[in-house]
Formats: sequence, structure tokens, C-alpha cells
Amino acid sequence: MKMVPMSNWRVPEAARRRRLARVGGVNESSRRPLAVFDLDNTLADTAHRQRFLERRPRDWDAFFAAAPDDPPIPEGVALALSSAEECEVVYLTGRPERCRRDTQEWLAAQGLPKGRVHMRRNGDRRPARLAKLEILRGLARDRTVRVLVDDDELVCADAERAGFAVVRARWTAPSAELEQAQEGEGRT
Repeated sequence: MKMVPMSNWRVPEAARRRRLARVGGVNESSRRPLAVFDLDNTLADTAHRQRFLERRPRDWDAFFAAAPDDPPIPEGVALALSSAEECEVVYLTGRPERCRRDTQEWLAAQGLPKGRVHMRRNGDRRPARLAKLEILRGLARDRTVRVLVDDDELVCADAERAGFAVVRARWTAPSAELEQAQEGEGRT
């Protein structure tokens, strides 16, 4: 039997792509570094729904139900769009999983880059800095994380201590109620 050198093998491009997808191989998007973006007060302005957190008890259902009406934050959107030129954009939010559909529809309606959306598991009440750092480290196991963009100072500080590059999204007024919810109640 005659052996054919491997250099002479030709795999049709469509078959190669199917194989890469099936075995988790390297493709164009998986070679690009990640730009990881928070949503609330980084890309989405939550000011109009803060009133639901000022009540006692806090009205979490109303707070999250109002998220589809969030206006986009121009500085955050511009940074996400420019980051998409060199990076795969990924979204990392403290919103619970039950908000996935509204969140994905909001991202698409704003013309933001398509990307994976990592959300807090329903019932996960860990502080945002812990929940997000766990996901961030998981992303970094397989890919280079070029930057995390987030408005939460505690998330940013912990990410920097873990060795990640951070851009602090300081383009909205800080909300004491939202900060308490992120750190103390693990809700967003």
C-alpha cells in the first residue's frame, strides 16, 4: 500500500469548520482576546429603575422588569463597538439568569456586538465581586482577557488584584442602593 504524505491531504473547508466546532477547536473568534463588559451602569443606564431599590422591601421583580427600558450609555456602547474591532466582546452581568431573554433583546436593539452573555444563576446571592471574578477566571483559562469594563469599584479592584486589566465605567452617577444590592444582597 502506498502512503500519501500528510502535506498532500486536503480537507474541504466546510468539513474543517464542522470538525473544529464539534471538537472545540481553534477558529478565528477563539483566537481573539476577550473584552468583557458589565451591563448595568456600564452599557445600560439604570437610573430610571433605581426607585425600585429605594423601597423597603426592595422590589426586585419590578427592578428587573424595567431593564428593557434602560437607555444605552453612549460611552459604554462606543467602547464596546471599538473593542469588537480587535476582541470578541463578552457580557458579564450580575443580572439573574431569568432575565436572559430581555437582556439579549436589549443588547441587539442597541446594536451592540453579538457575544456570549454570562449571568448570575437564579438564587446566587454572592457579592458581585465574587460571582463575577469566578466567571472572569473561568474565561481566562481558555482565552486571553484583554479588558474588563465595569462600574462596580469592588469588582474592578478584585479583578485588578487578580491580574486583569480594568476600565472603570464612570460615566453614570454612582447609586448607593445599587452598590448595596451588588455587594450586600448579591442581586445584580
